[in-house]
Amino acid sequence: MPDLKVDVIKAHFLVLLATLLVAGSFIASAALAKVLNPYSLTLLRFVCSVVILAPFIFLQPAMRARIHSVLPRALIISFFFSAFFVCMFEALKTTSALNTAAIYTLVPLITAVISRLVLREQLAIPRVAIYLLGAAGACWVIFTGQSAGVVSLTLKQGDLIFLGGAVLMACYAVSMKLLYRNDEMILLVFAILLGGCIWMSLALMLTGNAPHWQLLDGTAIYQMAYLVLGATIGTVYLFQRTIVALGPSRVNAYIYLNPACVALLALVIDDESIALTVLPGIIATVLATMLLQRRGPGAR
Repeated sequence: MPDLKVDVIKAHFLVLLATLLVAGSFIASAALAKVLNPYSLTLLRFVCSVVILAPFIFLQPAMRARIHSVLPRALIISFFFSAFFVCMFEALKTTSALNTAAIYTLVPLITAVISRLVLREQLAIPRVAIYLLGAAGACWVIFTGQSAGVVSLTLKQGDLIFLGGAVLMACYAVSMKLLYRNDEMILLVFAILLGGCIWMSLALMLTGNAPHWQLLDGTAIYQMAYLVLGATIGTVYLFQRTIVALGPSRVNAYIYLNPACVALLALVIDDESIALTVLPGIIATVLATMLLQRRGPGAR
């Protein structure tokens, strides 16, 4: 059994690495969204992940015996998880990776609101203020610093779709807390991905779409491999390791770095310049991340 007690500095480095992997998934997904329909892309991502994780589950009799008890709960959790990725692929047809990354920073705030309504969790005023700071920074990035855009709420269609996806991701986080029963993380992840395969297969059948996975060319195959290995399995492993050392609140705070990471990766990979008008928004999201690293009541 590996030692999960990593030192704090190393833990922060690993969370930052995971954040970069997540940021890269927005760029890879933007490219793949032009090739296949969202249901097909999400199903392929889940199928590949399930195939990779299957040996770690089925070669252990104790875990194999518990799949049937975990799967019913995982089906509920995976509904929100799968629907989020469908929204992501669909949104990226009409909006940018930077916009979706910015909207993604609203997830902690939305999660906190839903948790207050559903779980009756208390919300400290200072933490709400930090969430609002991160949300304000995200809005600034989305509207490229133009106050007129904020006032008129001129969101793109893809922005609205992904805003729905952010709500689904928040519901996923809340359902994880409601339905978690001290399951081994790898078993729960496997069951959620397997549930996602079931949901996406049903979606393909109901919509009459065929997978058409053969349409993926060489570059798209590499992008899908990145989503499976880096953005799915890699991030699950990294977040699982670091949440022990830092606690969930401090790890989740790194979500606010997504716009900055996407902008940086787009600059390095696609040579896309960063508009100076979005820098205040990026600075605000970075500041929100730093403030949430401070320990306080309920920080873990």
